[in-house]
This record gives sequence, structure tokens and C-alpha cells, in this order.
Amino acid sequence: MTQAGHVLELVDVHTYYGNIHALKGISLTVDPGEIVTLIGSNGAGKSTTLRTISGIARAREGKVLFNGVEIHAEKPHNIVAAGIAQAPEGRHVFAYMTVYENLLMGAFSRSGPLDADVERVYDHFPRLKERRSQKAGTLSGGEQQMLAIGRALMATPSLLLLDEPSMGLSPILTEQIFKIITDINAQGTTVLLVEQNAQMAFNVATRGYVLQTGQIILADTAANLAANVQVRQAYLGEI
Repeated sequence: MTQAGHVLELVDVHTYYGNIHALKGISLTVDPGEIVTLIGSNGAGKSTTLRTISGIARAREGKVLFNGVEIHAEKPHNIVAAGIAQAPEGRHVFAYMTVYENLLMGAFSRSGPLDADVERVYDHFPRLKERRSQKAGTLSGGEQQMLAIGRALMATPSLLLLDEPSMGLSPILTEQIFKIITDINAQGTTVLLVEQNAQMAFNVATRGYVLQTGQIILADTAANLAANVQVRQAYLGEI
């Protein structure tokens, strides 16, 4: 029986890339207003989990439910329209389009005026407003990450999927990005965060899941995971 009230629920999800069994029975939940983090080493299945939620990768078995409705057979653009948006690993901004044009692309599934939503993104990321007419490919790595998150926010999602938002960023920029993530969450957007910087993830998350070779091996509050000896040795660099 699926419990009511979850924004997102994965039930025994198996995802394959050809013959490679990438997710091996993943089950997790995200509740309204939470920041939930997925941590794990490279190849653990973190990005595949987000891709499966977004419909980019297909679950061969199991269910993905969004607000209690099964979405695992839906096309990605329908999933965006339903209220899930993703800022992908590697940013994938449209390099030859301006910052402003990239933001408009994030609202492709919507109709009606967009100016207020663009200004809301600029409120989160003043740097993007300064560079709104600049080609996205000329931005710094940190600015491109801001743009990737801002573009996802233009879909006005109730659930935001973030894939490695701190990748390649300096410690100062990483702190800025995570402050913005908490601000976005405080304004009502639920967040599922994939992050290799486990300490930063635990600082902002409510709960977390640890993935290893396509399976969840630990699930707990972020505070308990941060204190777990196994997690500290594997992901926080402690011996």
C-alpha cells in the first residue's frame, strides 16, 4: 500500500542501461518541504535515480509516484509540466544563448507571462541579472551552475532535483550555492539533492540515503548519517 502524503515515492525501482543493472530495487520517499540528499561514490546510481524520476531513464520494474500519481511511464516533458524540474550534472546550459534566453527555455512547458518568474530567479541570483545579455558559454563555472538552477526554477516546480550542484566549484561558491538551495527550500520548493560533498549535503538536508552499486545501504536523518562511523570513513574522509 502506497502511503499518502509523499511528494515523491520510488517503490522497488530497477533501471537498466542495456544489460547493465544500474538501480537494483531502489525505494525512497521525499515529503513536502524536505531537502533529502542522496550520497554515494561515482557509479553508485545517484544520477540514474534522478534520471529515472525525470523520465530520461526508464524504470524496467517498480513504480515512481509523484503526489501519489504514477509517472514512470510518462514522457520527460510531461513530468516537468507536472511539477518536477532538474538541474543536471554538468549544468548543460545552452552555450550560444544568453542568460535570459536560457531562463526562458526553462519555462518551455508553461504559458503566460514570465517576467515575474525571471525576476524571482534574479532575486536568488543577482549575478545572473548582471549578465542577463551575456552568452551562457562565457560564464564562469559557478555562474553556469546558478543558471542551471535558475533555469529549472523557471518551470515553477514543486520538486527540484539537483545533481551535483557543487561540482567543480570553489568552497566559497559552494557555500553560496547551498545557501541559495536552503532559501529556495524555505520558500516552499521540496528538494532532492545528489551531492558528493557529503558534509555540505548533511548540513542542509532533513534526511538522506546512501547508495552503493545501485542499492540503498543506509537511510536515516541527515544528522544521524553525518555521525555514522561508516559514512564518516567512506564519504567524509575520516580514518
